[in-house]
Amino acid sequence: MPHWSVYTGTNEPHDGIAELPAPPPWRAFDGGPALPPPGDSDDGAAVSPDRVHRARTYVPTPESVQLVNAALCLRRPLLVTGPPGTGKSSLAYAVARELRLGPVLRWNITSRSTLADGLYQYDPLSRLYAARRDDGHTPAPDGVADHLRLGPLGTALLPYDRPRALLVDEIDKSDLDLPNDLLNILEEGQYEIPELVRAARHSTDGKAQVLADGTDTPVPVSHGRVRCRAFPFVVLTSNGEREFPPAFLRRCVRLRLRRPDRAQLTDIVRAHLGEPDARAEALITEFLTRAGTGELATDQLLNAIYLTGIAGLEADSREKLAEQLMPYLSATAEGDGF
Repeated sequence: MPHWSVYTGTNEPHDGIAELPAPPPWRAFDGGPALPPPGDSDDGAAVSPDRVHRARTYVPTPESVQLVNAALCLRRPLLVTGPPGTGKSSLAYAVARELRLGPVLRWNITSRSTLADGLYQYDPLSRLYAARRDDGHTPAPDGVADHLRLGPLGTALLPYDRPRALLVDEIDKSDLDLPNDLLNILEEGQYEIPELVRAARHSTDGKAQVLADGTDTPVPVSHGRVRCRAFPFVVLTSNGEREFPPAFLRRCVRLRLRRPDRAQLTDIVRAHLGEPDARAEALITEFLTRAGTGELATDQLLNAIYLTGIAGLEADSREKLAEQLMPYLSATAEGDGF
């Protein structure tokens, strides 16, 4: 029987996504033909050892678990805000691993990012060079798809029969227009590739084989149009550096991550490094004290605990090293030392 809380936050991979309730009528999509999910590996979400570790050891809050499930059930993007180092991007990898959604599609946003960057990249110059044979004057057959690759967003919207996970990281760094440009794409769950639309007019069946993001295996695109079947699990992260338009916000499920308290920090340390000893407990105390007067990231605490636990360091050296590994992230924080 369908159950709304398919994501448990236990970090144990399972196929609960198959029990996801049907979408609301206004969020149902019918793209096709259906594509099988990409091949899965043990990590289920990441391609680098760092991402594998973060996915396996992520410690979500009860609020995070609830709102992830809300986003999955409503087929809406999850907008995750909060200070740096609170696990915003790691959440996407943890959910993808537990629900076996395949490798996370990641789109790192900069001030120069445009909607087209996320959908697909087309290289007309390489096609121009390839359009002539070795004799330099005989045009070769049209091959638009050979010079086109789908981006992370474009790949996530392919008609997979289970959701793909898409991380749009640091969307607050984007140009002012990007959130608005995303509105129709995320609302409609579809887009067109004009180059393939034009090429389809001269094709017998209108089909093209296009490379998807993160793979060298082509996928079929019919008449240059892509429409999702299972709406992707979209995580948009923001450090809170800007405000977003109301029209964009109302289309998202919103989760704000806060600085972890002592119990949460202890759980995070335990997940990454094992049961905290007296030295680790002291560093957690020092971290919490300093976090009250300046901006710190959880990664800094983990670095300090790990490195000061290596044999060969004297007590005074460990204390000094911990101080150097946990500087304030904000230049406006008062003081530089402990």
